[in-house]
Amino acid sequence: MSSATGDEDGSAADASDAVAAVERAMVAIRRSQTRRTLGRLAGPGGMDPTLFGVLDAIEGHGGPCAVTDVAAALGVDQPRASRLALRAEEEGLVTRGPDPSDRRRTLLELTATGREGLDRAHRTRRRLFAQVMADWPDTDRDEFARLITAFVTSFGETVTEGRPAG
Repeated sequence: MSSATGDEDGSAADASDAVAAVERAMVAIRRSQTRRTLGRLAGPGGMDPTLFGVLDAIEGHGGPCAVTDVAAALGVDQPRASRLALRAEEEGLVTRGPDPSDRRRTLLELTATGREGLDRAHRTRRRLFAQVMADWPDTDRDEFARLITAFVTSFGETVTEGRPAG
């Protein structure tokens, strides 16, 4: 296997080509994840993809969380996260309640409607991903799942630690 620097079995050019291919693929994925595209895939009555992010952040937190947690998960500032949380609350997808450990803070929690909408959105996306990989051998799907999960984990750690790219 080639290392990231290409100094073992592969050349630096091969490693550079692989990194460039990953970068192009990630840009293509990002471009395909527009609100319009995701809204169209969700179909009539589907969840606004922006609000999906709020609900997904709460779910990813493992339970009720503060707006600052949502902001961090979405990579937005707190005022933007507050506006999104308010929209989600107005649509009956989340509730706000006091933080038992700090009464000055409020926590966002999924409602039954929010949970159902989030589950529906997950099912829609999983069906799409299954369709995309339908012709792939099981071993390729498993390997892709392993690699993309490792990539996302490493990427998140790198970004969180603020390591410079270069």
